[in-house]
Amino acid sequence: MVKEVVVVGGGTAGWMSATYLKAAFGDRLSVTLVESDRLPTIGVGEATFSTVRHFFDYLGLQEQEWMPHCSASYKLAIRFENWRGDGGHFYHPFERLRAVHGFSLADWNLALGDPDRAFDQNCFLMAKLCEADRSPRQIGGNLFAAGLDGSLGRSTLEEQRAQFPYAYHFDAALLALYLAEFGRARGVRHVVDDVVSVEQDERGWISAVRTKSNGRLVGDLYLDCTGFRALLINEVLDEPFESFLDVLPNNRAVALRVPWEESPRSMSPYTTATALECGWMWTIPLYDRVGTGYVYSDQFCTPERAEQRLREQAAPGADGLQANHIAMRIGRQRNSWVHNCVAVGLSSAFVEPLESTGIFFIQHAVEQLVKNFPDGSWDPALMRTYNERVAHVIDGVKEFLVLHYRAADRADTPYWRATKERSVPDGLADRLEIASSRLLDETTIYPHYHGFEAYSWNTMLLGLGHQPRTARPALALIDPTRARSEFVRLQAEADQLLASLPSVQEYLGWLNQRKPAPAGSAV
Repeated sequence: MVKEVVVVGGGTAGWMSATYLKAAFGDRLSVTLVESDRLPTIGVGEATFSTVRHFFDYLGLQEQEWMPHCSASYKLAIRFENWRGDGGHFYHPFERLRAVHGFSLADWNLALGDPDRAFDQNCFLMAKLCEADRSPRQIGGNLFAAGLDGSLGRSTLEEQRAQFPYAYHFDAALLALYLAEFGRARGVRHVVDDVVSVEQDERGWISAVRTKSNGRLVGDLYLDCTGFRALLINEVLDEPFESFLDVLPNNRAVALRVPWEESPRSMSPYTTATALECGWMWTIPLYDRVGTGYVYSDQFCTPERAEQRLREQAAPGADGLQANHIAMRIGRQRNSWVHNCVAVGLSSAFVEPLESTGIFFIQHAVEQLVKNFPDGSWDPALMRTYNERVAHVIDGVKEFLVLHYRAADRADTPYWRATKERSVPDGLADRLEIASSRLLDETTIYPHYHGFEAYSWNTMLLGLGHQPRTARPALALIDPTRARSEFVRLQAEADQLLASLPSVQEYLGWLNQRKPAPAGSAV
């Protein structure tokens, strides 16, 4: 049997993995996490998918327990600014499109919509809530969509049926600290030490990691959570890394932690992705500060210029803020599970954080590890299934991100002109051609699970300016009365919510006043 797991590396990936494995297997599995206190983590603010709710519910954690400890806030959408070069914006929300007579409101909007009104304002509730900085919850904790509330229990990504209306922003370093305390209280052995060498047996499998002060740490299965270094999967096992730079050339970022008093932004319930001359800037409003950064390609911009541009945009006059420059390794391992080693987090794969997929990759990986957990026979079919599913998710996200650049209606700088000249992943060219004549559906988007549904693909295409030449001809033959009524009903619901929901700042203020004891205080 596989009874001993050694997690090498802490941070978000390490502690999410360790706590999830203990939640799944309890005392039947021994989990040891070793991390150095000398190696920094990326540690910038994080934005997430709405599906991260499954992770916290699996651990049995409620929002009021963990959010105040992690400077957490709500995320209803991503707001894309200036991606058409005209200063405009649109929202990519956590909200499925409504349908009338079998056609989505996005389809009906092409036929009936007000040409002077943005499609996201016509078709989504969340756009109005975002514009007004509204919280998705009432003071007291009730969700505005009561039917979607409540604990999911031990459910996983594959069991997601309804679209939950929000995700979270949080400080990744604080979340790792919170999960560390939570994990230690539930039996995770925590070793703070430097790994000095890795031992292998005659087959090439990992037999132990040797630490500076604690000697050999021996397990049956080893998780590589060592970040971009990928100590086990690359340096020891020499697994090939497949770069995505041919289609996603952004390979650097510079980040700032901006106190609210230094920021020109308000506390809003969305992530902002603002297109700049050589890439884009993220803005993540946390409860106690703003996380911001400029993602760019070093083919078109120097680190010095990127930092200067970020400071001008995100924190004018706050010259004393320390900048964190990050060299990003874009791509994935050919296989994330090799022998008795599984790479999770940055050591497995990374794409630029344009759609907040970093935490999602970790969650999906550890869920799949539990579903395909090995025994002493090390069935290769389990390893193969794991590697296929992880690769599909990463490759699907890659294709979705390339769409952002290829479909964006701007070519006003050398960087943006180059986005139209690069190759695209297999299948995406066909999807873009289909999208020129009709909106995509579940049969015409990337065919494997990757976290994004057809509404997300269509939202991005329409928002970026890549819309069908005409509405679907069938709609001209269908009575539009119900569709018109649905547009009116949606706006009325949005107005009612605006009148009843508090601002996100008001709600988070209430939540943080109720800050509970730390995670490890009650076992």
